[in-house]
This record gives sequence, C-alpha cells and structure tokens, in this order.
Amino acid sequence: MTTPWRAPNPTPEPGTADAHPTTAAPPTVTTGPTAPPTVAALDARLREWSCGGGPFDPGLLAAHDEKEAFPAEACAALDAWGLPEFYVPARYGGRQERLDEFVAVLRRIAARDLTVAVAHGKTFLGGVCVWAAGDDGPAHLLARHVLAGEPVAWGLTEPGGGSDLLAGSLTATRHGSGWRLSGRKWPVNNATRGNLMCVLARTEPSGGARGFSLFVIDRRATPAGTVRPLPKMPTHGIRGADISGLEFDEARVPAHALVGTVGGGLELVLKSLQLTRIVCVSLSLGAGDHALALLRRFLGERRLYGRYLADLPHARDVAGRAVARQFLAETVAHTAARAAHQIPEQLSVVSAVAKAFVPGLIQGQLRLVGDLLGARGFLTEVEGYGAFAKLERDHQVVPLFDGSTWVNRAGLAAVLPVLRPGRRPDPAGAGSPARWLRADHPLDPLDADRLRLMTPRDALLGALPGLVAELAAEEEAEEPAVTAMARALLAAREQLGRDTAALRPTGGAPSTAAMRLAERYEWCFAGAAALALHRARPELRDGPWGRDALWLRGCLAVVLEGLGAEPADAPRVYGELGALLTAAPDVPVTLLDATGTDAPVVLPDEPSAGGPGSARDVEAA
Repeated sequence: MTTPWRAPNPTPEPGTADAHPTTAAPPTVTTGPTAPPTVAALDARLREWSCGGGPFDPGLLAAHDEKEAFPAEACAALDAWGLPEFYVPARYGGRQERLDEFVAVLRRIAARDLTVAVAHGKTFLGGVCVWAAGDDGPAHLLARHVLAGEPVAWGLTEPGGGSDLLAGSLTATRHGSGWRLSGRKWPVNNATRGNLMCVLARTEPSGGARGFSLFVIDRRATPAGTVRPLPKMPTHGIRGADISGLEFDEARVPAHALVGTVGGGLELVLKSLQLTRIVCVSLSLGAGDHALALLRRFLGERRLYGRYLADLPHARDVAGRAVARQFLAETVAHTAARAAHQIPEQLSVVSAVAKAFVPGLIQGQLRLVGDLLGARGFLTEVEGYGAFAKLERDHQVVPLFDGSTWVNRAGLAAVLPVLRPGRRPDPAGAGSPARWLRADHPLDPLDADRLRLMTPRDALLGALPGLVAELAAEEEAEEPAVTAMARALLAAREQLGRDTAALRPTGGAPSTAAMRLAERYEWCFAGAAALALHRARPELRDGPWGRDALWLRGCLAVVLEGLGAEPADAPRVYGELGALLTAAPDVPVTLLDATGTDAPVVLPDEPSAGGPGSARDVEAA
C-alpha cells in the first residue's frame, strides 16, 4: 500500500538556513521491505514518480524550468530512494563499486530530466577528490554527510578564469593550526543550496603545479559573515539548477579540512576529472534516450502525404542516423567506464576522448531529431513533445562540464606525438578490450592510485589491427560490407599515425592542425570501441539490432563519415536502423540491457509508436 505524494514546502531561497533539498516532504512510500537501490528498482520508481502529481511529473518539471526554480521534489525523491549511496565508495559505506553501473543510474535520471540529473549528480563530483585522496578519516566524515543526503559542491572555477585552473586566485593561507580562505568560487553547481564545498585554493603565491591545495569547507563551521552566497546565475538551459557561487572573506577552517597533501590539489583534481568526465557522458546518453523516445512516437503518429512519417525514406534515413549515433555514444561511454577499472593508467586519454566526443555526437543527434520534429521540437506546450525544446536547451551545457570539448581535445592534441596512433599493434591477450568488455568479465576494483596524468599507450587503438584481422577471418564471407568498413577504419588509423608523425611541434596552445588530428583520433577510438564490443558480446548478434551486424554497421558508417570516408551503403544501413526503430517499438535502443547495468528507456507518459491501440492507429495532424 502507498501513501499519496505530498507536496513539499515552498522552495527556500538559496543561501538561507532552510535551503537544503532534503527539507522537501518524502516521496511516495511503499510499506513493507524496501527494495535495494538498483537500476531496475530506479526504473520502477521513475515510472511511478513521473505520473501526474509525482516529483518527476513532466508538467511539474516544466513549470520549475519556466520559473527557474530548483526541482526540490525530484531531488528529495532520489534522496529517499538512496541515490546518495551511489556517490560513496563501498569502503566508506556506500554502493559505489562499478563506474558502468553508476553511469547507467545517472543515465536513467537524465532520460527523465537533465536538470535533475545535473543538480543531484553534482554531489558525486564534489566528493570524488576526497575518495581519490584515500585518507580514511576525512573520507568517512564526508561519507556520513553524503549518505544523509547533503549536497556537496566542487569549487574549481572562478570569475574570469574559465577552464584554466592555474589561474585560480582564491587563496588559502596558514592561520594558527588551520587555514584562512579568501576569494570567490563562481559559477559553481549547487554552491549555495548546500553547506559543503570541495574548494581548490592557491596555497603558494606563485601558484604553479604544486601551488594549489584542496579543502572541504562546511559553511556551518565558519565564522558568521566570512562565507557569503553569490547570486544564482541565469542560464539558457538547466534553468532550475543552482548555478551560483560563494565568496570567502578571511574564512577560517580547521587543519583537517585539507584534502590530501599541501600542494597536491591540482594533481588530485586532474586525476579525479578522469572519472568525472566519464560520468558526465551519462547525461548525454540520457538526453539521447529521451530524444529517441520522442522521435519513435512521432514517427508512428505523424501522417504526411497520406503516409505515416515512418514510411518515408528520408525520415527513416534521418532516424537511422540518430539511432546509430546513440549506439556509438553508448559504446564509447561503456568502454570508458569499464576502462576505469581495467586500464586506469590510460584514463587520461580515454576520459578526454569520451568527454570531447560523446556530448558533441549527441548534440548532433538532437539536431537530427529536431529537424524531423519540426515545429513540435520548437514549441514548448505541444502535448507530448514540449519536452524536446527543454531537453535540447539543457543538453547544451553538457559539453562544457568538467573541461569543455575544446579543453579535452586540446589535452589530447598535446599528447598525440607520445601516443603515436600508427605504431606497432598491441598483442592480443588478457588486457585486450575485447576481453574486459565481455559481460561476464569480472572488473578490477576502482583504484585511484593507478591513475596517471599522462600515458604513452591507448589499448583501444593499439588493439584495432588485431580486431580487424579477427573480424575479417570470421565474417568476410558472411558480412563483407562490415569487413570493408573495418579495413577502411584501420586505413584511417594508419593515415592518422603518419600525419601525427609529420606534425611540427608548436609552443603554447595546440595548432588547428593538431586539433583536427585529435578529432580524427576520437573518431578512430570510437570505431575501435565498436569493433571491440562486437567481438566481446557475440550475444548481441542474436538481438534485433545485431542481425547482420546492423548496429555495428551503423556505428562504423557514422565513424567513417566523420573521417571523411562515408561508405557507399551508408544510406541503406541508416534506412534499416530507422525502419527498425518503429517496426519494433518495444525493442530498447541500447546494447547494454543484457549486461544488467542498463535497461530500456520507455517514457511512461508517451505511448509507443505502432502496435494495437497505439498512437499509430490515430490519424495525427
């Protein structure tokens, strides 16, 4: 039996004593034993909460967006369900053990509402440096706060500093046995709604790589008036999120507020970003899920020229391109999440590729979906489709999180000569991506001590020659088109190696030529990830997306198009993908449901396209 959803108290102003999202009333409570917080359990709750009057009611979330109000009800529901447990490593009392599972959880929430995912998920970012530092005392203390539902902000950026962490001017100077902080952190997600912030501060006047340290600041423990909230910043998307800041004026903090070692803050942040960048791409995956759910419905409802839109070749082609992009984004994100366990020493490259590549890929997918939706993708009050305009606005901020696309691509460009993408291939073995991408492969525990700031290797591109050779040996007779595309990808990788070797080094920011090479590297990496997943998961070939290697052909077609070598049969591949999107409305657009770390996306307020009693039986205007 359940009790009705009760509306929470009015949302307090940021910076006030009551400005904590957990002051909202609890969500619908089911009596009896509580199901453990799993992806499947979250799916069930999200369906329940998305009904009229629930905390994820699309109408309620749209109203919050219009008023630029924080989605307090949804965040309170997630607190009550147990989402904070996924922000805390198991060794400190939480449930965070597998990064791919956490990506799946946050993806589910983002598929419902990106603002909620951004607002609540920020606590993972706020705590990650403390977990990575590995000091049990501070980690257990922060874990208790997080498990109690307290948000934690990550204070990295400052006015005028952009993504340049070395430009930070907020200072921390020794004061007795503790420290004294002065300066501003802005704009920062959840800066004023909570009391906790992990702050990067300059501890050496000259700055430099060893001139910054990290501190966990609890505003409740600072002298009155020394920490002041800065106003919420109006934003184009995620309007309800608390994008604000804090100003420190000789704020005294105790010695135990220090995270890690004095001078070790920048290194700790850069290593932690390797994890958070992978988590950030879950927001893009969720956005893609939501967009495809809307598109699937529209294709089955809309009639044009006396036919359903799904029956028009151009519509199927565009829809297929959108589906292929989703599969490719999912493949890269899943590979990166598992790489965090298996090859963390290479995560500086893997995470930069994932963060530079996936949000941009999904941004392109949203443009494709918007083109097909037409006016319905632009208007906010069209029944069933008004959510798309908000979704598109909200996602535009994802490429900026945790280092923009340019920042991540520039970092990759700087190490291309070290990576040597055309070098001798890696030998096949236990370290092959095709092995650790298997669904039954046990993952190594996450170990921040194995993270490195730079790596001379990339297991994905190193494995590409072997993956292509194995594919050709097994499938050339049955799927010659797949083998041809794989060989074209390998040729592109070899050309990338030659062009990288010929690149003249320059000082300062990377040249335009280097940035273009880095972008080509991302495309080659994505293609290698798709081939590795294909080799690792033979069970995918039995599903509707895997017959005749359809999903793989779609991914490789997108990759080769990005590399300027679109295969001749790409339109046929996209047409098949687009046709399947509506012909099999109950088939989830995901490759991961068999792993247990993900599940299909079906938005409860939007009927599936096709089938008896569906929207396809209705003449739509």
